[in-house]
Amino acid sequence: MTMTERRTMADGSVTEGSSADGSTARGFGERERDIDAWVERIARLTKPERIVWCDGSLAEHDRLLHELVEAGTLIRLNPEYRPYSFLARSAPDDVARTEDRTFICSRDPEDAGPTNNWRDPIEMRANLTRLFDGSMRGRTMYVVPFSMGPIGSPLARLGVQLTDSPYVAVSTGVMTRMGDEALARIRGGAEWVPAVHSVGAPLAAGEADVAWPCNSEKWISHFPETREIWSYGSAYGGNAILAKKAFALRIASVMAREEGWLAEHMLLLKVTSPRGRAFYVAAAFPSACGKTNFAMLQPTIPGWKVETIGDDIAWIAPGPDGRLRAINPEAGFFGVAPGTGPESNPTAVQTLWGNTIFTNVALREDGDVWWEGLTPTPPEGLTDWTGQPWDATSDSPAAHPNSRFTVSASQCPSLAEEWDDPDGVVIDAIIFGGRRADNVPLVAEARDWDHGVFLGATVSSERTAAAEGTVGELRRDPFAMLPFCGYHVGDHWAHWLSIGAGLRTVGAVPRIFQVNWFRQDDDGRYLWPGFGENGRVLAWMIERIEGIAASVDSPLGRVPAAGSIDFEAAGVSDEDWARLFEVDAEAHLAEADDAERFFDSIGPRVPDAVRAQLGLLRERLTA
Repeated sequence: MTMTERRTMADGSVTEGSSADGSTARGFGERERDIDAWVERIARLTKPERIVWCDGSLAEHDRLLHELVEAGTLIRLNPEYRPYSFLARSAPDDVARTEDRTFICSRDPEDAGPTNNWRDPIEMRANLTRLFDGSMRGRTMYVVPFSMGPIGSPLARLGVQLTDSPYVAVSTGVMTRMGDEALARIRGGAEWVPAVHSVGAPLAAGEADVAWPCNSEKWISHFPETREIWSYGSAYGGNAILAKKAFALRIASVMAREEGWLAEHMLLLKVTSPRGRAFYVAAAFPSACGKTNFAMLQPTIPGWKVETIGDDIAWIAPGPDGRLRAINPEAGFFGVAPGTGPESNPTAVQTLWGNTIFTNVALREDGDVWWEGLTPTPPEGLTDWTGQPWDATSDSPAAHPNSRFTVSASQCPSLAEEWDDPDGVVIDAIIFGGRRADNVPLVAEARDWDHGVFLGATVSSERTAAAEGTVGELRRDPFAMLPFCGYHVGDHWAHWLSIGAGLRTVGAVPRIFQVNWFRQDDDGRYLWPGFGENGRVLAWMIERIEGIAASVDSPLGRVPAAGSIDFEAAGVSDEDWARLFEVDAEAHLAEADDAERFFDSIGPRVPDAVRAQLGLLRERLTA
């Protein structure tokens, strides 16, 4: 991706006036149709020095990267170790998604629900008009047309982001199918989602820029009724790369509910059994639960093959035959670097051999990058993510805990050939997982779709850092969508139940499972080795679908029968295996009470069928 400049704005070509009620930004609250009129309208509000339309060519991609190096935003890495790769260092206050500044601006606050921050859309539009008035002065506005999903796929959707950040423009080029082909479809009349982004740092005439412009005031605003996204003040990650969480989950989840499909925070896998049959799996894991590792799993069992289709987001819809089909709407990986290493995720390490943009990792003396988890011990002479010298005695980590890599999915050695199939892949199984030291078994199969929805609605993880709250405290993250569902979470569960009802009519209901790789003994020792050994659990799920693997009943679902998983080959003792499935009825009843309090906090939109599953769980625990 880079840009071909198609229109340069002279100083006199931009109307300087703007009214307090946002009249210069006509299109707020309206569905935009004409892309040229929309671009001109936003330009009149934001007043950029010039407008550049991105065409998606490699030549432009190269040109933009060179400009970012010249501006000091990117540092070119040593090509001997990391060919055509770069390091960005963000501002210290612009390092992660700002959930407390992320808003759903639905007309009815009830439609946003209790898990989202809501703002009145009229008030937010007035606020945004004030903020965006002249926000791009002295900068270039990049027009970035893109497709989420393979262009032409019935499951794909189109969008256009306007941004004054070349870092965001080039990152969007990696993460989406960006450029002229998407623009041609938009000009041909296809529906598209408008997204406007500014770093909020206008430049006066002659004023020197900084390497990472941003603003201490940040707003990430979503308008579900008009499918608009407006982001101000941040240049980092999902705050600014609006095709990702903002479009692909928050806005797309609203579109999916209206149109009868699902936009979910899920990875996608292809699993081929020793018998040569391929299966496709979607899995939802909250953060810090091994999601990327599972997406690039290298199983230890001979004869089994796992391939990657997507590592983060899945769009899932009933196909012509009624079965669920899924695509990965993204074209790249925007992954967390710390913890990614040869032991935990060798596939990811191989993917990052070159052509990668790293953000907020450490820089080695030899011009390569490093982060905690890449090697057992840090190399000498590191420069940390803030640009300061670092060694093992430093109080802070060398790489920021949320440091990232941005790389094309096409570089992943485990990528399945179906990853960009416009028809998608048929989903055979759905997995929900969390990080739990106790109570949740290694694996359990839901009794039916409604039970599976209950498992998704009660996904939880224990907090792992004091910054998140009380360490060990449960954090409910239903469907791993807590920060990403663009509407009321109770309505989201009802939508899943509705999808299941449709699947039952055609007899094509995928199996649903729950997993927990993180169960511990009383001394805090992990009972299951994880990583490649997770392939043994995945194999049991697939063999359940094939009708090969046996199971036994448990109050929590169907669990592996004796001998159906060779746990001894994974180095697990009989005692530890038993502990992995131990059911403490008293502890589970207490957790059921906690789940009921969580449902009460969601309110009356919790579906009766989900509450009924809680009652059935209590009955099984007390039987």
